[in-house]
Amino acid sequence: MRVISAIFLLLIASVGSAIDHASDVFTLTIWKLTIPMDDNGDQVADEVFMPSLRYFEDPDFFHLSDSADSIVFRAKCEAVTTKNSSYPGCELREMKKGGEEKASWGTNDGKVHNLIIRAAINVVPDKKRHVVCAQIHDDDDDLLMIRLEGKKLFIERNDLEPVMLDKNYELGSFFNLMIIADNGRIRALYDQKQVMEWAIERDGLYFKAGCYVQSNLERGDDPAAFGEVEIQKLYVTHKSK
Repeated sequence: MRVISAIFLLLIASVGSAIDHASDVFTLTIWKLTIPMDDNGDQVADEVFMPSLRYFEDPDFFHLSDSADSIVFRAKCEAVTTKNSSYPGCELREMKKGGEEKASWGTNDGKVHNLIIRAAINVVPDKKRHVVCAQIHDDDDDLLMIRLEGKKLFIERNDLEPVMLDKNYELGSFFNLMIIADNGRIRALYDQKQVMEWAIERDGLYFKAGCYVQSNLERGDDPAAFGEVEIQKLYVTHKSK
């Protein structure tokens, strides 16, 4: 645990200089971005891939923060969704380096899969005050989600008890989270303290991060209602043992 904590502290150190674009905050070379727009009229959320993602920004949903040290993700409750969801989002989906091929890994494939994120949930919808900021997903559904419901910030796992991270989360508060998948298990560290060790064997997995609102107009929210997530650090590794 002492080694993990040291690595964690190293990776949440200060961001380098010369930040002019959202993609200068952290590398986007292993991501594609799903955006809450439908420019081609197919009723499905559009996507932005590398290399276009390198300088992509939109003031409504994906842009550099005013403090120039984070990326702001935003999704309105009225926005278009992906094929497999009824809720809108502005989210990064993990890809292999270069951004052309989808990432896919397993919890017991001989590697250590690691995600480190420093994020804050700034805004939640007015009626259904639920926002997800990070996930492990497979081809069909989420395996786990980092979710805020009202003031409760927790790790959600289907059909299992949630893992509470903060019972009284204040909007806009940054937190540090590390997720490690290896040896047929998933561990989670919240602000350097291990909070979960879950025995689970699953393949076809990938990381997601951003703003995924858990509401829409049918849930009673106004078209202008939205969720917003700010991410300062996002770091992924897949290392052989």
